[in-house]
Amino acid sequence: MAPEEGERRTRRRGGFATRAEAAREMKAVLDGELRGVYEDRRTTVASFLRQWLATKKEELAPNTYAGYEARVERDLIPAFGHYRLPDLRPQHIERWIAAQRKAKRGKVTVYRIVSTLRNALNAAVRAWGLRYNPAKHSVPPRPRAAERICWPPEQAAAFLQQGVEQYADQLTDLFEVMLGTGMRRGEVLTLHWSDVHLMDRKLFVRWTLAAIDNGKIHLREPKTEAGRAWISLSPRVMAALHRQAAIQKRHTAASIMIAENIPIAVISKTLRHSTIATTINLYGHLLKDSADQAVLALAQALDRAAAGQSPVPGPGEVLRRAA
Repeated sequence: MAPEEGERRTRRRGGFATRAEAAREMKAVLDGELRGVYEDRRTTVASFLRQWLATKKEELAPNTYAGYEARVERDLIPAFGHYRLPDLRPQHIERWIAAQRKAKRGKVTVYRIVSTLRNALNAAVRAWGLRYNPAKHSVPPRPRAAERICWPPEQAAAFLQQGVEQYADQLTDLFEVMLGTGMRRGEVLTLHWSDVHLMDRKLFVRWTLAAIDNGKIHLREPKTEAGRAWISLSPRVMAALHRQAAIQKRHTAASIMIAENIPIAVISKTLRHSTIATTINLYGHLLKDSADQAVLALAQALDRAAAGQSPVPGPGEVLRRAA
């Protein structure tokens, strides 16, 4: 009987290999009606986990989803995917954990894998598809985070000074901003000039980067509303941002000169680089079109020469003409 409709509804199941299997399924259905839980014995752990992943894809950040997917496909399905969902037991999970410990698998890795399984099975319990969660009490204790070693101001200042004296590159200013504001690496790398307010000595954190499987980079908003925030800027950070603004203008000037086909030697001299090699190292990626134009000009010159030139004379003819 469907209470919300007030009328009887027949539930049918088919596809059983034997009468005994059909009888077990009928018993499970009747038991489910009585308890309010229906455990479909045709559902495997593998199929359930993939269905659960599909429901999580839209609500999770891309890198978080990638972590879930990796743990499901690389560990959980190979270990438990062949079980029928109602047949999965705590002892199956405990045996797997013991095997991972024996194999010296990292504690954090094992914790995350079993936690993912527990989260997925919790969803099955909430949907009345399981009577209990076999992973509920199997998750190992959360490993204690490693103690972080922080630099005192003296070491941080020495690190920044080393960058200025030995490298003098853009990373020095990046580290200056990170140390001077506490911004995360992904937040600094996605900072837009439109979010930097130098007159007010503030910047706004609007974006961050997430690396998926240490490969694909994804631009996204911060996970929480607290992550979107205004940050005040110290004089040191202001100086670093001013340097970057000047460098960007310098790069813009170089890009314009290259686009206008100014010879690279002239560009190098204008920018006061010590060698032409320095200019090429910095802006070589912008010379692609110039290289196309150079080989095209060479081909055209050869074509013109070939069109108006007589056959190439032999050595004797060259000597007679010289005489």
